Amino acid sequence: MLYWALIFFVLALIAGLFGFGGIAAASASIAQILFFIFLVIFVVSLIAHLITGRRPPAI
Repeated sequence: MLYWALIFFVLALIAGLFGFGGIAAASASIAQILFFIFLVIFVVSLIAHLITGRRPPAI
């Protein structure tokens, strides 16, 4: 999902460079939404791992 956020970000930069304001704004907002979804999934996954994660074996 972070891959798609980066793709839409690059698309927004290219569209903004060529003067397509509407397309650039739409792509930037899609990239921002995908990035925040990725961030939420990452944090939930990190918390779940910390709560139920494996412990290293005792030596």
